[in-house]
Amino acid sequence: MNKGGRNAEDRDPSLWTQDWSDTSYWLDGLSPPDVPQVDLPPTVDVLIVGSGYTGLNAAIETARGGRSTLVVDAETPGWGCSSRNGGQVGTGIKPSLAKLTSRHGAKRAEAIRAEGDAALQWIEDRITAEDITCDFQRSGRVHAAHTPQAYEVLAREADLLRRTENTDVEVISRAEQRSELGTDAYHGAAVFAAHGALDPAQYMRGLLQTALNAGAQVLAQTRVLDIASGLQGHEVRTSKGLVRAREVIVATNGYTGGATPWHQRRVIPIGSYVIATEPLDLALIDRLFPTGRVVTDTCKVIYYYRTSPDRRRVLFGGRVSAGETDPAVSGPRLHNAMCQIFPELRSARISHSWSGTVAYTFDELAHTGTHDGVHYAMGYCGSGVAMSSYLGMRMGQKVLGLAEGRTAFDDLPFPTRPFYTGRPWFLPAAVAWYRWRDGQQRKRAGQGARDRAEPAQI
Repeated sequence: MNKGGRNAEDRDPSLWTQDWSDTSYWLDGLSPPDVPQVDLPPTVDVLIVGSGYTGLNAAIETARGGRSTLVVDAETPGWGCSSRNGGQVGTGIKPSLAKLTSRHGAKRAEAIRAEGDAALQWIEDRITAEDITCDFQRSGRVHAAHTPQAYEVLAREADLLRRTENTDVEVISRAEQRSELGTDAYHGAAVFAAHGALDPAQYMRGLLQTALNAGAQVLAQTRVLDIASGLQGHEVRTSKGLVRAREVIVATNGYTGGATPWHQRRVIPIGSYVIATEPLDLALIDRLFPTGRVVTDTCKVIYYYRTSPDRRRVLFGGRVSAGETDPAVSGPRLHNAMCQIFPELRSARISHSWSGTVAYTFDELAHTGTHDGVHYAMGYCGSGVAMSSYLGMRMGQKVLGLAEGRTAFDDLPFPTRPFYTGRPWFLPAAVAWYRWRDGQQRKRAGQGARDRAEPAQI
């Protein structure tokens, strides 16, 4: 438990439940992962670094394919964002078809966009096939416009998605939006019916058990220090000793570190912060979230939110400071942002405030491929529940030599920047600028609405 804070708002007891927690809401009631104790083997066929969605889905494939598979993690299984995210499930492709076409040509662009749809369908199939209990549902997603101009862009993009990619998307005006979302803070929205939600920690636990049942070994508290690659495979030096592996998969995403400096230079770790409210009245939840969809918005520094699977709480996430902070500070700021959208929640107290680290890339695309003989998949840009799972599975197939392991992401140029070594020194300034711009746009939109509502003065 954490009851600290840095300023008066942080210390305001009215914002917090008496026993608020700085751990993920999704871990409530979950005992520590039940993983058999094993020693570090001297050799394995496949060593996977990272026990999140990417690593565990890869391990399921390689273990079932008859390869001795070891998953190592510096923490406990699923400690990172796999148990800390908002549980929203979408296609995970941020760049538009037009942007991708300009970069990679029409054929590759269409294939990349299609992988997003494939990932979304595949994760549902995986959950069903493995009988993973994680409250998965195709709830749909409301993508809300923070200004009238953003709504006009949304409407044009939705029309284009329907015509060129056969996307199931509906545009609703500001006058109609309360049928989807109980607020007047936005200026209309696009509704993506195929998107969904799940309990991320329960999903992770289901993957972990599936990987163990398939024969994979999982070794916690085992930090990888160095990977030396040669003609005979790889020597991996860990905090528990040396292991030799025929194949190595790096699946560390937002927690990529100095053991793999080439990868570290290509991902941008960004903290994302989330709160959960105390249990609320069901009638209030029904007014605010009448259709039960997950929500994102068009701000450059976005907020994302939803109800808990039992529809008793609001889970609200986003980026609330230019630099990284701690849950005692981020919690009140998220609470304030939530109440700007839903004033009815002003008296709702915070029961959980936590954070996790996602990985962005310089081209806003996920990346998978092989560098110096080491396989990798990472850089999901904050939309990775389905895509990380899907690319992890494909990576496992690729290691097995299966043709279906190929994806449209394979071996795309993975950009970095001069002098960037994995520490995003530029991030605070960029976030501050985007937050200021988002705020100015909202203010102008609000003033415009007031001007239209007030009679002209002569």
